[in-house]
Amino acid sequence: MNDNDIIELYNKRSEDAIKETDKAYGRYCRSLTFAILGNREDSEECVNDTYMRLWELIPPKRPPRLGAFTAKIARNLALNRRESLAADKRGGGMSAVDYDEISECLPAGDTVEKKADENELTAALERFLRTLGTEKRQIFLKRYWGFMSVSAISSEMGISVEKVKTTLHRTREKLRKFLEKEGIDI
Repeated sequence: MNDNDIIELYNKRSEDAIKETDKAYGRYCRSLTFAILGNREDSEECVNDTYMRLWELIPPKRPPRLGAFTAKIARNLALNRRESLAADKRGGGMSAVDYDEISECLPAGDTVEKKADENELTAALERFLRTLGTEKRQIFLKRYWGFMSVSAISSEMGISVEKVKTTLHRTREKLRKFLEKEGIDI
């Protein structure tokens, strides 16, 4: 069943929409949420919440790419849950290793001015990602959007751990220079 057929099921308010969404995108959503949360129960709950959110949003929305729309909802729910769990533990969100890797390439702080520049940063990141070759873009997104470990990326893509590490390092450097050239304070 293709995306348009699944969306039509949502429009008709058919419960089969959720079953078909799970068939098409459930495995990816579980993998994505597990990479963020590291816990199967929390991951499964986020996937179920994703389906509920889709049910609430379609209609009136009609996403052009159901897979991307579904993944974005699942990822955001998992990040919110992770933040909530971290606040409960007072452990603090993204792991130190993950944050240290990317923090030197991104603007700092949560000031009103930085929040206002968020759209500009998003647009710049999208432009930057378009400058990368397919493999480099996939590695970068798997690590920093999908929260995959270096070894998982290596295994999934069939390349060495060292190649993944080197690619990530060089891509972060390229991002830092790109953002500086764009006039975005780091």
